[in-house]
Amino acid sequence: MSSCDSEEVAVKATGEEGTAECYAMVQTDSEDKAGQCPGTADKDSTTPEAAETMTEQEDIREKAHRLCREYLHGAWRTVTAQELIIKKVSGGLSNLLFYCALPSTHPALHGEPVRVLLRLYGQIHGERALEGLITESVIFTLLSESQRGPRLFGVFPGGRIEEYIPARPLLTDELSDPELSVLIAEKTAQIHMMNVPISKEPRWLWETMERWLETIEVFMNQKIIPDQFQAMVNKVQVYNLRTEVQWLKNFLIAVKSPVVFCHNDLQEGNILLRNDIGIFNEEHEQLVNIASSNGNPKPGKKELVVIDFEYCSYNYRGFDFANHMCEWEYDYTNEEPPYFWAKSHNRATQEQQERFIISYLQTIKGESLDQESNDSTSSPTRKEIEQLFKEIKAFTLASHFFWGLWSVVNTTVSKITFDYWGYGEARFEAYFKCKSELPSEMESTEHADNGQC
Repeated sequence: MSSCDSEEVAVKATGEEGTAECYAMVQTDSEDKAGQCPGTADKDSTTPEAAETMTEQEDIREKAHRLCREYLHGAWRTVTAQELIIKKVSGGLSNLLFYCALPSTHPALHGEPVRVLLRLYGQIHGERALEGLITESVIFTLLSESQRGPRLFGVFPGGRIEEYIPARPLLTDELSDPELSVLIAEKTAQIHMMNVPISKEPRWLWETMERWLETIEVFMNQKIIPDQFQAMVNKVQVYNLRTEVQWLKNFLIAVKSPVVFCHNDLQEGNILLRNDIGIFNEEHEQLVNIASSNGNPKPGKKELVVIDFEYCSYNYRGFDFANHMCEWEYDYTNEEPPYFWAKSHNRATQEQQERFIISYLQTIKGESLDQESNDSTSSPTRKEIEQLFKEIKAFTLASHFFWGLWSVVNTTVSKITFDYWGYGEARFEAYFKCKSELPSEMESTEHADNGQC
C-alpha cells in the first residue's frame, strides 16, 4: 500500500529507501504560511531562515514560469512570473511537485492546458534509484501515449510537465463496493496487458525480499533495534524467516501463475476516484497528482485511476490479485496508535473474488478480440476462474510475508509515525494462519514441481 493524503496513510509509499513518490494534496494554510503561494511572503518575516525561504520560493517561481513558457506556449507566454498561479504539492523525498495554472485573466489561446503539474526530480542516489526513475519515466510515457495516464506536456533535464486531473483516493471500505470492484478489476487487467520495455523475468519479488531479509539480519546481528522491541525481535527470530522465504519461493513457483506487468501495490490509496467536475476551483479544490485516463469523466459514470508505480515490475499475476484482496482488511486512516486497523471481517468472500476475477478475465479477452466481434470465447471458463482462485489463495501468503518484511525493515529507518512492529506482527501472523489453512493438495504442489523463476 502507498498513498499520501498524509504521511500516516502513505506509510508504505516510503519503500525500503524512503524515496518513493507521494501523491498528495496541496499544502493547507497551516502548512504554507497564511496560505501564500511560493514567491510571496509575510512582510514581517525578517529572520535569515525566512529570507532564505523567500529566495528559494522566488527561484522556483521563476523556474516554473520559464519552463511553462517554453513547453506550453500560448497564453503561458503572456503571463509574468508573479501572475502565474503556483502551489506546492507535498511530494516524496525524490521529487518536488508544483501545481501551475494560468490566472482567470489569461484564458487559453490555442487549446493549451490552463493548469498543469510540474515535477522536478530530486537528487538521485545509487544505481537502483536511477534505474527506478528510468523505469517510472518509461511507464509514465507509455500510460500517456496509450491514453491511460495523464498527458505528458514536456520533458526536460531534471523533470517533466504533466496533465493535472483532480481526484480523491478510495477508502478501504470502498474496495468491496461491487461497482468499484469491477472497475478495479478492469484497471488491473489493463495494467497486466501492458508491454513495458523492462526485464520480464519475475525476479523483483524474490530479490526485494532477499534484500530486506539481509537488512533485517544486519539489524539483528548489530543490535540496532531498540531494547523496547526485544520481545518482537525474539518473535521474528522464531519465525525463521530465511527458511520460510525459501519454502515460499518453491511453493509459489509451483503454482504456475502467469508472469505479467504488475503494479504490486493496488491498495486503496493508489486507486483514485475522479471528481465529477469540469472546472477547477482554485480556492477550495484539493490537489492530487494522479495517473488517469485523459478527458473528463462521463456524467454519472465513476472513473478510477491508478497511481504510484513505485513497486511495478514483471511479476506473478497472482500477487497483484492477492495483494489487492489483502488490502481490503487493512485500514490506514487510524489517527491513534497503532495507526492502522486490521479488519479481518472485511475479507473478500468467494462471491466477491469471483466477481473481480470474471471482470478481469472479460477485460483481458475483450481487449484481445476484435471490438466488433461477439465471439462467445470472451466468456471466462470455469477452469480459468478456478485457476485464479488458486493463485489468490497461494499468493495471499506472499503479500503477508512481503509486507511483514517491509515493516520490520522500516522499524529502524522510517521517520513516519506508525507502529511498524505491530503491523509487521499482524502481517506475519496472517501469513502463518493462511499457511496453516492451505488445502493439502496445494501444499503438495511444492514437491510436485520445483520449476525455476
